[in-house]
Amino acid sequence: MDDLSDFDETDLKIVEQLRRNGRATHQQIAKALNLVPTTVSARIRRMEESGTLRVVAVSDFAVHGYHVLIHIGVEVSGRSPADVAEDLAQFQEVFAAYLVTGRYEVSILLALPNIEDLSQFIAKKFSKVEGIRSITQSIGLDIIKYGLDGREGAQ
Repeated sequence: MDDLSDFDETDLKIVEQLRRNGRATHQQIAKALNLVPTTVSARIRRMEESGTLRVVAVSDFAVHGYHVLIHIGVEVSGRSPADVAEDLAQFQEVFAAYLVTGRYEVSILLALPNIEDLSQFIAKKFSKVEGIRSITQSIGLDIIKYGLDGREGAQ
């Protein structure tokens, strides 16, 4: 399943069941979808092995000591945006790194224990990455939505 052409409606329904309850057994999923457990098991295994499915636990940032979320838009010069993003993604504080369109070529999301750690991060780590022309920071004031909940019926 190197491409999504093998990813069918049944796979989507299995993923939706796991999204709702990541601890659901194959038997519970099979019952909910009117399938046999071996079918569910085989499909989940195939999706995991192909890299199209990964079941992970999601917890609150604050539980792990991260009380500040910061979005940073990065303008790149002299290097490929992908290389800059790869370098930035190596830092423990970087929760997510993306290649984007628009004003910036790279977008990252930092998770920090407190706002005072931002200047240390930029001075000691961020500034060492070659190819960064400029950055713009936005501090998250409150998390309104986190995760994929509420996607039922989304097209």
